[in-house]
Amino acid sequence: MKEDQSEKVARLGKRGHFNIKVRDEIIKAIEEGVPRNVIVYQYGVARSTLCEWMRDHGSASYHRTKRGRHFTEVQKRSIVRLVEQGSLTPHVARKTYGISGNTLSNWLRASFKENVDLAVDQPDVMKKTPVKQPEETDPEKQALQKALEEAQMKIRALNTLIDVAEDQFKIAIRKKPGARQS
Repeated sequence: MKEDQSEKVARLGKRGHFNIKVRDEIIKAIEEGVPRNVIVYQYGVARSTLCEWMRDHGSASYHRTKRGRHFTEVQKRSIVRLVEQGSLTPHVARKTYGISGNTLSNWLRASFKENVDLAVDQPDVMKKTPVKQPEETDPEKQALQKALEEAQMKIRALNTLIDVAEDQFKIAIRKKPGARQS
């Protein structure tokens, strides 16, 4: 008689352990597609407990279907490239490809490290390769060089103007390195 009553009761007390048979029924219901919200409401099980049960006692087929989508390295690189180029925002990329924010952040961080490794300065290699100047000058290149010279001249003029203003008015206009920002 007591065994029948204990099988009907899901657990003993508010914080007691669940009966193994009840636990297995709950796991089976989740694997069949019953929403976890319903299970939480019906049995009073915490979501974390459900996650632990599914992790520890869920069937192999459930784990195969619930495991996240796997991307090849080429797919990962193309998604990262789209985000880095600004074609996709990180939020849109996560929604479009069904990936978590942590996963995308890890991919971006790995890509950044990879690109830094590729961009390491190798002065020996730089010195050995001679710089070839083309015989003919391109008009577009000349225009760019002229614009660069003008910009550099403007920067020198502005720096001179700042120096004169600092001397004349006795105030510090340029920001001091290492100053605290508010």
